[in-house]
Amino acid sequence: MRKARLLVPLLASGALGWAADAGAAPSLDDYRRFRALTVDLVGRIPTRDEVAAFEKPGFDLEGWINQRLTGPGYADRVTRIYSDLLRLQVSPVFNALNSQVDLRRELIRGPNNEQIYVYYRLGQRRQRAETDGDFCLTSEETGITFPVNRPRGTYPDGGAPGGKAVPATVLDKATLKVKPWWLYRDYKSANPTDRFDPAKWPAKYGFEPNRALLVEPTGDATVEIRVCREEAQEAEVGKVYASGRTAGDAGALPPGRTTALPLDDSFATANQGKPISCRTQSGISHSIDCGCGKGLEHCFPTPGFTGQDLGVVAPEVNILGAEAPIDSIAQDSGDWDRLWWGEEARHFMLDLFGKDRDFRELLSSPRTFVNGPLMQYYKSDAPGTCCGAALFFGHVEPVPLLDPKSIPGGLLPHDANTWVEVQNRGAFASGILTMPIFLTKYGTRRARAHVLYNAFLCKDFVAPANLQLTPSEDPNLMTREGCRSCHTTLEPMAAYFARVTESGVTYLPPDKLPLDTASMCSPTATNPRVCTCKNDANGKMNGTCAPYYDPAFSNKTHGVLRGGYPDVTNRTNHAEQGPKGMASELVNQPEFAACVAENVASSFLGRSLSTEDAELTRTLTQALRDGGYRMRAVVKKMLLSDAYHRSNNLTSSAWRGGTDGGAR
Repeated sequence: MRKARLLVPLLASGALGWAADAGAAPSLDDYRRFRALTVDLVGRIPTRDEVAAFEKPGFDLEGWINQRLTGPGYADRVTRIYSDLLRLQVSPVFNALNSQVDLRRELIRGPNNEQIYVYYRLGQRRQRAETDGDFCLTSEETGITFPVNRPRGTYPDGGAPGGKAVPATVLDKATLKVKPWWLYRDYKSANPTDRFDPAKWPAKYGFEPNRALLVEPTGDATVEIRVCREEAQEAEVGKVYASGRTAGDAGALPPGRTTALPLDDSFATANQGKPISCRTQSGISHSIDCGCGKGLEHCFPTPGFTGQDLGVVAPEVNILGAEAPIDSIAQDSGDWDRLWWGEEARHFMLDLFGKDRDFRELLSSPRTFVNGPLMQYYKSDAPGTCCGAALFFGHVEPVPLLDPKSIPGGLLPHDANTWVEVQNRGAFASGILTMPIFLTKYGTRRARAHVLYNAFLCKDFVAPANLQLTPSEDPNLMTREGCRSCHTTLEPMAAYFARVTESGVTYLPPDKLPLDTASMCSPTATNPRVCTCKNDANGKMNGTCAPYYDPAFSNKTHGVLRGGYPDVTNRTNHAEQGPKGMASELVNQPEFAACVAENVASSFLGRSLSTEDAELTRTLTQALRDGGYRMRAVVKKMLLSDAYHRSNNLTSSAWRGGTDGGAR
């Protein structure tokens, strides 16, 4: 670092010589250019040895550039162009917590009056009415009343302070001892022994559980944990459970219980005893057979209530990437997921640019990269977003945007430092457009369409200056006066995302949720229940259908899928094409190649382009097309340009420090 500091005045002195072509000494601009090239292609200022090589007569600048264009510094530099344009980082304000995978814990007293933790999942189905959907021990058994959404073991609320000793027979009947995945790498073995090692795990694997999870209330090291028995179940498939409770039982709470009892819905009643996946939200909420799997691998230790311990130590500020965080703190499962969503996109782009693949794959490729935490997310968390109210239309199993079966084996949840390529995510995969970081960062259909329109076509939606807004009740923004100037383009683009839930990653299959429910209203329809999704006499839609069908575009005979009305109006099929259709439309637009060129030039010049840069944009656009949409050729052309050589200026003719282009 000391040498780098000393190099700055050296490069600014203008006292050194250089001769690339005719033996002449290099000018200050030449030094400035070499410094800029090194920063852009290597990621740092040049070393003394690099400057010495640069100063030698006959220095091959183009060859030097060619070498650096194959290095990691170049791939990172170009990745940052589109990371910045798309702003692929989800704010902590976005709540990614998933109650289907989060393991909370209660502090109770054991048979010898000792304090112990018991882990459980809120919403877990149990046969006992007293504990169904809640903690597996009752207020009567623990001496503690558990209020809703608070650090519950610390609020006796009428029970004896700190609770009472739970008899061994009661504790053993309701709970089980488990060696969980976050403490053992060999958690799948019959007798796990490879326990968390603070001297090895964080550096080697990139995973570190919160230290509070490593110690019992007694101060002893945690070797195994107590977990409610239902959560310890390992089945992948359970059976639909019906408790026999109906709406009339909603207010009849067992003594000491403060949370509402789970009631049977029509799905449970109609499908009692039928198989259901334990990895889905539907299975977890409809089966008493579904737990967290071997070593609790499908759940995450996130007690979750304010003031309680979080599950994992993870980078909080990681502007240089997760492998070089500025700060790490204890975080929950939502923070953990958000971190790796962003890293997935970054690794995908690093590979794309590092191997000089067709740039259009950024939008269309079925490939991606995953590590251990992402493997766990795609196999455990993502399926838990399915299927909500849609299960009443037969949508019981998720249609994944990344098929978990496509992930290579061998990854463990701890393997944050190990990245493997997934060659084909599945039928609906389409570059960054189907990655969770993009779908959650831009939660609405219109937001997704807008940012893509801006980043890949370099256009924005701007209303005419003389626009006059008039009152209107027309729900169709493509025809409404004052809105149509933008929404005629925006709405059809947004329709490409009509089958991906907003702020989510769940795909809505057409055979379960058709674009127009009229197709399911015939006597031979395969899914007649969805035919009930239509407006009543008051123009309202029932609560089961409303999350999926838009009453503004539906009527008394049929319903229209939310976001899909442009397809019905324009007789297009954007919703069925999905994000793949959006990718195809973007790359085939005449503005696409020129926009890529503009984004590259603007980033390397450090300023916005003007009309004076038209020839540069044209040259870079042609280089992109001639090079098969490989970015390396474009960047090389940019770096060898006179515009880059003189890139200290505000425009092609106005300099920051003056007008003569001299040293400043």
